[in-house]
Amino acid sequence: MTELLFGDITEKIIGAAFTVHNALGKGLTEKAYENALAIKLQDLGLKVQQQENLPVLFENQKVGEQIVDLVVEDRIIVEIKAVHNLSHAHESQVLGYLKHTKFQLGLLINFGDRVEFKRFVQTF
Repeated sequence: MTELLFGDITEKIIGAAFTVHNALGKGLTEKAYENALAIKLQDLGLKVQQQENLPVLFENQKVGEQIVDLVVEDRIIVEIKAVHNLSHAHESQVLGYLKHTKFQLGLLINFGDRVEFKRFVQTF
């Protein structure tokens, strides 16, 4: 059986998302879920940065920046949504973050009617 990249950390993140959703329920803003998830992850002893600015490079020059919801343990990008259904645009957003950064792993977590998550790995 193949071990997942950063599986121990992603397990904590996903578990924390379910804890947050069980406590808060549905219908809140993405920011409320982001803040609650950050608190829970920090309680679990994980390093969390919110609204992290990551540069977009073109030919080794900065041409812009992307703001990601959470960066966990300097290894995993977490994008949070609070929508009825995730779309391809949401997935593309996370894939774009991975393409233009040093990160290999991204999680897309939706706090809609129920917790939904997708895991994305960027291979170099």
